[in-house]
Amino acid sequence: MAKLLLVGPDVTGPPVPPPSFSLLPHPITAVTGLEEALDAAADAEVIVVDARKEPAWARGACQQLAGAAPNQPLLLLITAQATPVLTPEWGLDDFVLEDASPGEVDARVRLLMLRRPEAGTISGGPIVIDEAAYTVTVDHHPLDLTYTEFELLKYLVTHPGRVLTRETLLSEVWGYDYYGGTRTVDVHIRRLRAKLGPETEGCITTVRNVGYRFSPSPHGGR
Repeated sequence: MAKLLLVGPDVTGPPVPPPSFSLLPHPITAVTGLEEALDAAADAEVIVVDARKEPAWARGACQQLAGAAPNQPLLLLITAQATPVLTPEWGLDDFVLEDASPGEVDARVRLLMLRRPEAGTISGGPIVIDEAAYTVTVDHHPLDLTYTEFELLKYLVTHPGRVLTRETLLSEVWGYDYYGGTRTVDVHIRRLRAKLGPETEGCITTVRNVGYRFSPSPHGGR
């Protein structure tokens, strides 16, 4: 049994789960808007974002919740007609159609629970970061990172889907008292990509003339 948090846009009151959800043993708490969702996220085991009425709102909600609550898997509830708009930038872990059977919903919830990282870890696709041990693994293979590379990767993974400028990364990772240029960021990103390997380096994409963006699902190219 998993505690589900159903999050919907702040328009007409708390979202109503489909009948398939109501037939399952998982307790469901329904809230509206991101503020309520963030307040309730810590008590949830799986966050369900309702995209049935406002997919554009749901996209932003997924991205913010993925960064603010990285240890809670995100399950998107969506209509079949809206699925073509889904991309890796949403930052979700899985999606389920509104007319899915109770058995399918239950299976997806259970799989998300199995993939849920242990307390004290941050995950982004194949990357798992253990903050306490200062270790990083990619598909269960450990990476040898410097302190700065570790902090840079952690900042990227905890802000999925967001375009982070070089100046932002410099101030947040190196600190405001660092007097080096933004070229330092580019050098460290290049080293990170090399260590992540060809199958995972695409998680960090370059946004031309702006900065970098992390996505849990690797993209082709940089």
